[in-house]
Amino acid sequence: MPGRILRVPVLRKVAEAWPWWLLLLALVGVRLSKGAGFADAYALLSRPFWPGSAQSEWLRSAQQLEQQASLQQLARDNQRLRGLLALDRGAGARLSAPVISREEGGWWQQLELGKGSLDGVKAGDPVLAPGGLIGRVSSVTPSTARVQLLTDSGSRLGVWVARVQRHGLLVGQGTARPRLQFLEKDTGVRPGDVITTSPASTLVPPNLLVGVVQSVNENLAPAPDAAVQLSAPVDAVDWVQVVTR
Repeated sequence: MPGRILRVPVLRKVAEAWPWWLLLLALVGVRLSKGAGFADAYALLSRPFWPGSAQSEWLRSAQQLEQQASLQQLARDNQRLRGLLALDRGAGARLSAPVISREEGGWWQQLELGKGSLDGVKAGDPVLAPGGLIGRVSSVTPSTARVQLLTDSGSRLGVWVARVQRHGLLVGQGTARPRLQFLEKDTGVRPGDVITTSPASTLVPPNLLVGVVQSVNENLAPAPDAAVQLSAPVDAVDWVQVVTR
């Protein structure tokens, strides 16, 4: 009986220390497996959070969108370069010139070119950009020229709407979009109509692309007018072509 009584407390202490035995066994296991057991356990527990088919599809879509955006930017750059090359391939009476300055307060009024009278530029010469006509030379120095843009509030230009065979007067507003004024009440002009210089024009070459009708105010008296989006990017042009005469 005394021996049995002694063995019971010993067994009880051993049973109470089982967490420490488990920890010891775990440390021994880590030591022997060099951490492989923990790696396997982590992989098992984290598996539900691994990217599934939905996440993989989302990643593929994001990559495709990024590639499409890059291709679109390349296409825009290519189109701009083609426009500049088209300017350089113009007739012999066309002179390429860089835009060297424009006033922040007069962004839609005028710009200054790095070519002048020594290069054959004269006041009144039409100025083109990739896309169409943007204005006319208002003054020159031997090495520079100032251009009055079609968007300038003092600009007036006779234009032609070919679809309805109507003449109109393009009037600058000092903003991105000039207004197209008519003499007749019933013009038939509608958004999307293409505007060019008049076929009978003597101030600028005839049939040059100018812009597109964006909206029409039919209720204006005595005749309607229209908002026009110029076909050339007046706000971002950095090279132009002067039609010398």
